[in-house]
Amino acid sequence: MTLLDQIRIATPHRLETRSLILLSLALVLFLLPLLQVVSDGYNYVLHVLMVIFMYIAMASGWNIIGGYAGYTSLGHPVFFALGAYFSGVLLVYRGWSPFWTAPIAGLVATLFGFAFGLVALRTRGPAFVISTIALLLLAQLILDNWEWVGGSNGLSLPMIGWPYRFYKIPFYYGMLLTALLAIWVSYRIRHSKLGLFLRAIAMDETKAEVAGIDTRMCKVIAFAISAFFAGVCGALWGYQQTYLRPTIFLTIGAAADLVLINLVGGRGTVAGPVLGAALRVGLDELVVNQVGSTELNITVTGLLMVLIVLFFPGGIVGALRERRHLPRLLDWD
Repeated sequence: MTLLDQIRIATPHRLETRSLILLSLALVLFLLPLLQVVSDGYNYVLHVLMVIFMYIAMASGWNIIGGYAGYTSLGHPVFFALGAYFSGVLLVYRGWSPFWTAPIAGLVATLFGFAFGLVALRTRGPAFVISTIALLLLAQLILDNWEWVGGSNGLSLPMIGWPYRFYKIPFYYGMLLTALLAIWVSYRIRHSKLGLFLRAIAMDETKAEVAGIDTRMCKVIAFAISAFFAGVCGALWGYQQTYLRPTIFLTIGAAADLVLINLVGGRGTVAGPVLGAALRVGLDELVVNQVGSTELNITVTGLLMVLIVLFFPGGIVGALRERRHLPRLLDWD
């Protein structure tokens, strides 16, 4: 038997094993809340995982424009806030549950992202980054002075009518489903013609245009898709917080988090945002448990993340792949 024949036989087996492991992990995550049902004491675990899922969804969405296309956006907290306020207002004034309006909030964020992208993505490089920062500041100015949605004082939301013991469970499942959808969409785009065009844009946009690619529309579509997941997460997170305020959502720190997660995990890879989100939240919780929730916690967590970026310039996934040490479990590209 030739080496090529051995590869052909072995590869499907490895792929089947990897798929089985990932499906088993997904099943465990779906069944985990049952522990809270039979034994009160897992709310903290569910909360931490819920935050990880939220960052996975938002970072995977950001990666479509920021990783595949190479366009760094610092304006995604606007879509996060848009989703939160859209569903929050419908809850307060119409009594509609954000669990039903979250997908609609994602579509609203998508439409807004498409409209903004048509204008902002005429620019490139630093000019685009500045335009997204301007969007962030403008959104904060508008919400701070819009009394109908609470202005700078914020808007209180009614709590979900569940016992506290089970309070985290619906939000856990909402974020988990959003994260799985974001990973699947990211994977499909990565292996589609659009993904190929976006990577060509990231490498050399001028050459991509000469080759006949409609670079502007590809970027706008990628930007709009990336906004969807931020909008859905905003709707769920705002309801979970039971309070909406511009300073909760519209911060440069929130935008920097998405960039850093992708840089740590591996910008432009499918698994990178997943690994980066888990590390970001895991390190933060570890440091909080050791030194408390203070400015020192933020400093230590930021320093650890920066050190990872310095030692793994292409992200952990990219660096391991370059050195041929990437586990097949994380090789989703």
